[in-house]
Amino acid sequence: MVVTEEIGVPSWDLYELSIPCTVFGKPQPDLADTWYDLRLCGINGGEEGGAAPSGFSLRTPYSLDDLVGADTVIVPSVPDACVDEGAPMPPGLVDALRRAHAAGARMVSLCTGAFALAAAGILDGRRATAHWMHTAQLAARHPRVEVDDSVLYVDDGDVLTSAGLAAGLDLCLHLVRRDLGAHVANQLARRMVVAAHRPGGQAQFIDLSVPATDDAGLSPVLEWARERLDQPLTVTDLARRAAMSPRTFYRRLQAATGTTPLQWLLNQRLARAQSLLESTGLPVEKVGELSGLGTANNLRHHFLKQVGVSPSDYRRAFPQPDAAVPQPGPASPKSAAAVPPLPV
Repeated sequence: MVVTEEIGVPSWDLYELSIPCTVFGKPQPDLADTWYDLRLCGINGGEEGGAAPSGFSLRTPYSLDDLVGADTVIVPSVPDACVDEGAPMPPGLVDALRRAHAAGARMVSLCTGAFALAAAGILDGRRATAHWMHTAQLAARHPRVEVDDSVLYVDDGDVLTSAGLAAGLDLCLHLVRRDLGAHVANQLARRMVVAAHRPGGQAQFIDLSVPATDDAGLSPVLEWARERLDQPLTVTDLARRAAMSPRTFYRRLQAATGTTPLQWLLNQRLARAQSLLESTGLPVEKVGELSGLGTANNLRHHFLKQVGVSPSDYRRAFPQPDAAVPQPGPASPKSAAAVPPLPV
């Protein structure tokens, strides 16, 4: 992970810095035999740092040269002046990112880190996002980038970008899901007491006119629905359970999650199907039935559309399908600045 400010780090930037440290930095041997090897690479890595007039100071033995050869490089943020005033990127950063990308690293940005990837030309011709407060600047400054200000994150294969704050956590958990499977990502999210999976296409914009107490009131009915994914469920069923009219339930769920009730159900059922494919040897027809997706053809249709591969191809990425406990994907990450590549 790139640390662009080592002396006088603003307190508001610590959140983006801490997300990859929390997700990738602590081994989870009970979830996966081989975890990630996270290295913080500073602009002045290995040098003695001075005193910070304000904020915090960080010291790391790794420098930008260590980005080259990494499996994945994460840029969590860049200095405010680079975004607000158009100041140049920290010395050596753009060149190091280009070299890492040319060497085959998976490139990831959180929030304003997208400005660094864009400055390096890595986002040219690609769809990307950042915090909605900065997407207009990103688009104006880098017209060759297809900026989408309405999503939580964009997965473009070997280049991934996210919006700010909590969306960065969504993207990091998405990387774990890609690398080690839905079960590992879900268990890690549970330990972090956060939502297991918010799809990247979910809207950044949440209707804040809905009181938080109303949003919290949705939790029991959503948990009730998760326990009955194998049963027919309609918006009317969920609204009745929540003691709301269907119109009110639709509006409140969309305001709280950024998606419609039917799309929310589909996302939950796909997550259940992924877990069953990873952890059991059940026939595809049974997986479709238990996840609530119905027939095997219907499961294949939604899996291809949302996940990008067929259920059978997805299952082949996970060894020992008959094991009672879900197994992580086949990953043996080498020393890296952040995360190993998606297993092939």
